[in-house]
Amino acid sequence: MSPVIVGVDDSEAGLRAVEWAAGEAVRRRLPLEIVHGFSWPRLGVPLGPAPGAPAGQGGLRHAAERIVATALDRAQAVAPGLDVTAAMMEQAPASALLRRSHHAELLVVGSRGLGKIGGLVLESVGAELATRAPCPVVVVRGSVTPRGPVVVGMDDRHDNDALIAFAFAHAARTANVVTFAHVSGGSTSPTKPTLPAHLLLSSWYERFPEVAVVQEDLTGRPGRTLVRTAQQASLLVVGSRHHSEFGALMKGSVSQTALHQAALHQAACPVAIISLHP
Repeated sequence: MSPVIVGVDDSEAGLRAVEWAAGEAVRRRLPLEIVHGFSWPRLGVPLGPAPGAPAGQGGLRHAAERIVATALDRAQAVAPGLDVTAAMMEQAPASALLRRSHHAELLVVGSRGLGKIGGLVLESVGAELATRAPCPVVVVRGSVTPRGPVVVGMDDRHDNDALIAFAFAHAARTANVVTFAHVSGGSTSPTKPTLPAHLLLSSWYERFPEVAVVQEDLTGRPGRTLVRTAQQASLLVVGSRHHSEFGALMKGSVSQTALHQAALHQAACPVAIISLHP
């Protein structure tokens, strides 16, 4: 059974990611695995306490072990009885999580929200995972409660099935409405829903009859409009069409759409990144 995997560092943002991941693991009825990438041994840095310090009470290894223990405590506090394991891997954080992602149902990281491009937990880990991980990636921002609709940013130029499937399944687990938002340029006034003609949802209604669906056709700047629509959302779901472009976005490039940039840097809720076929 593939686990939900969450990367953790020594930040409060990382622990919030652990909280969200623990809740999602419960909803999916999956185990949770906490991963901390610990690359110092490969750099030849001494791991033990400083000379003269009490054994077992200092040093980089002890600090890493404390990070993992704190994350375990937070997960168990949020989800008592959840099957939780932890791994302290002697690899760079991105490499450690990418390696484990091949065995994951979902990969979760936190966002510190620092600066113009929104620093991610473990620095650039979120960027690398979004470009290379074989499973969906969730960057935890804002509220970690599952209340509010699941908002999906739709694209009328590509296959949206992966987005639709992820959104319906998450909405079904959280008893939330799913809102499919298609944003085009122009004024910011909402119009009568006219989502792309190829977006046929009838089969999804049959598979998830318990999920209420709202369709919105919005106009305005895509990123800003979508973020505003998702202000009260429990999750914002966006697609990544081209890995190279998404990686450039996460590093501050403007080559990717404003929608993704705004979602990852300004969203008031967790953001799920789903790989789409071009």
